[in-house]
Amino acid sequence: MKQRKLSMIIMLLKFLLFLQLSWLTSSASTPLPLSKPGCDAKCGNLTIPYPFGIGPNENGCSLTGPELFHYNITCDTTYNPPKPFLRVGRNTTAGPAARYRMVEVLSISETEVRIKNWPATSCYQYKTGELTLDEGVGWMAFNGAPFTVSYTRNRFFGLGCDTLVYFYEPDFNMNSSCISFCQRATNIIDGSCSGSGCCQTPLPKGVRKFLVLANSLNTSADTLSFSPCSYSFIGESEKYTFSASDLNGTSFHSKAKDIPIVLDWAIGNKTCEEAQKDASSFACQRNSKCSNSDKVPGYFCTCNEGFEGNPYLSPGCQGVVCVFEREPIDMNECEDPNNNPCEGICTNTIGSYKCSCPEGSYGDGRKDGTKCTRKNKEFPVVKVTIGTGLGFLFMIIASSLLYLGIRKRQLKKLKEKFFQQNGGLLLKQQISSYEGGAEATKIFTAKELEVATKNYSDKQIIGRGGFGTVYLGTLSDKRIVAIKKSKVIDETQIEQFINELVILAQVNHRNVVKVLGCCLETPVPLLVYEYISNGTLFQHIHKKVEGKSSSSLSWSTRLRIATESAGALAYLHAAASIPIIHRDIKSANILLDENYTAKVSDFGASRLNTLGETQIDTLVQGTIGYLDPEYYQTSQLTDKSDVYSFGVVLVELLTGEKPLSPSRSQEQRSLASFFRHAMEKNDVFKLIEPRVANEEKREQVIAVAELAKRCLNKKGAERPTMKQISGELESLSKFQTHNQQSHEQKSSLLVDEPADLYSIPVSSYTSSNSDQYSTDKDSFV
Repeated sequence: MKQRKLSMIIMLLKFLLFLQLSWLTSSASTPLPLSKPGCDAKCGNLTIPYPFGIGPNENGCSLTGPELFHYNITCDTTYNPPKPFLRVGRNTTAGPAARYRMVEVLSISETEVRIKNWPATSCYQYKTGELTLDEGVGWMAFNGAPFTVSYTRNRFFGLGCDTLVYFYEPDFNMNSSCISFCQRATNIIDGSCSGSGCCQTPLPKGVRKFLVLANSLNTSADTLSFSPCSYSFIGESEKYTFSASDLNGTSFHSKAKDIPIVLDWAIGNKTCEEAQKDASSFACQRNSKCSNSDKVPGYFCTCNEGFEGNPYLSPGCQGVVCVFEREPIDMNECEDPNNNPCEGICTNTIGSYKCSCPEGSYGDGRKDGTKCTRKNKEFPVVKVTIGTGLGFLFMIIASSLLYLGIRKRQLKKLKEKFFQQNGGLLLKQQISSYEGGAEATKIFTAKELEVATKNYSDKQIIGRGGFGTVYLGTLSDKRIVAIKKSKVIDETQIEQFINELVILAQVNHRNVVKVLGCCLETPVPLLVYEYISNGTLFQHIHKKVEGKSSSSLSWSTRLRIATESAGALAYLHAAASIPIIHRDIKSANILLDENYTAKVSDFGASRLNTLGETQIDTLVQGTIGYLDPEYYQTSQLTDKSDVYSFGVVLVELLTGEKPLSPSRSQEQRSLASFFRHAMEKNDVFKLIEPRVANEEKREQVIAVAELAKRCLNKKGAERPTMKQISGELESLSKFQTHNQQSHEQKSSLLVDEPADLYSIPVSSYTSSNSDQYSTDKDSFV
């Protein structure tokens, strides 16, 4: 017993000595490098770990290579201490010198980079409403860099009273906005960002570049006395808490720059499995593991457990080893065969001992344990192994059959749950009330659509919108279709989905996209459309011919597309069994087939006017730039709201310009307002796209411009109906066809006789009195 106590005391002393020596040796060890040899490891107070590096790509301090992005940091030594910066894209519409911006780097971690903010700010003079600070557009682009804006860390914020802020992602054509109102400063609550002085909205995944706008809806409001500015910015949600004092004066413009933007980063754009096939470009070194990033394309490396260092630097991560100056004192507990702690075989180890039993016996070999027991006979290893294996196999088969049975019942119940959750009962009720609705709509199974879209592969994505993602699919009968997968939605959005399906099931028009069916047994509902192969009108208008400044669409094709689209909308408003207001007319929702035939699509925001009302109270929905200002201000939806949006599409066809242009001044940012202003000054041909202006159809172009002007009247009652618009455009199209045929006949008989100019009476297409051009609300809407 005394011997055992002595052993324990000695072991404790050895352990304390071990800890002391470990501390001394580890404190004296050299820290492992984080940057490449010969490269600066720090810029000011910030450590720059490889694969990032200070200086240009050519100096080799940052990671570069085939199919790898650049990770170089610029260290600006004009500051004291120096500051690190990233070069990011700023505005693709600006000149070469203005296309880039240097943003300060605040921190670099294993998978994230934090940078300084650059808020969009518009400030106005109280009383006069004069714009005193015009930085209302903010833009950043990370193309060619390994970053995306973190959708889990950041949110999109808007600050101000009577403020509308707008976020736009050009690659996926994704946009969102929020509105902040406040009538009195006393109504604003610190810490609350839900629409009173402050609004916020989440960001989509995968954003590499973005545009943010900040605009005041009323520059003559009394709120300018305590809230003179409108702010729009993306920032780390945990680093910003709204305060009423943020609205006072213009000081928040500087404060917002200190709210960081979090960027997710990774290596390259391949998965670990793909990257490891090319050892020359694979970034993970020895003793490290590769992990796929779930936030940004690419992968990242980490040291294995028990190793430390930089996993991207050769020769890799290093093991944690303690080197002792001398061997520790060890006592051999097994020296005394009579008093050692083992009954069987005793083996000494450094600082301890180990007991075991001799061959032919079993146990732990310790005197104070199970000791050693001799085996009576040979254990039947083969029999026990076979018996155990067969029993285990039987259990696996039985368990699998039981699991499959339970799983089958669970899947059936789950599909029934999804069917009800996705509005299946509501769909049956609504379709049954329309003749032929059920026959025209096929119910697809989830398996059919998974096969059709290759399990919803990202390569099958052909479009993204406010209500979901559209996939290209091939059905079992070889039909090519478009499958719309809605986002995760709440009960109100389920009603919108059922609304779209019911509307399309009863619409039968050659210029309205045809719905083939739906699937409701999935977590989110799915719609199956006919596939329209030639893209959207927006893409064709704004896709310029190489070497030219205008689109490839001829004027005759544009006029025909406008006529077909107007006819479809006139049908929806007046000829459908129940009048339908589309509520989101825009060039991106007009599809074109291989013959450039127009197809009106995306009825997710549409409303059925079942009671034939002239106005419908509704939550404002639509797309900024196309949104009817009267509808926006009053929330009263009418068919004239579609007329205004169609007027913007007509102006797009005439000018080739986008509805919102951040490259123009704030007063000219809205295409609708800019166009009306030019019409009032009789200076519209400066806006007309050169190809349209040069096709020698001046009277016809003027007639369409006058029609667009009437559509954009700020008073809905003074706008024409879609039926009137359709009739006028159809007359213009027929006149064009007749004129071309007549011209061809005359040319064949009288080659030297000059052709007459088009004799369309312009006055028949003009409106009476246009409203005065305004820079409030509608200048942005």
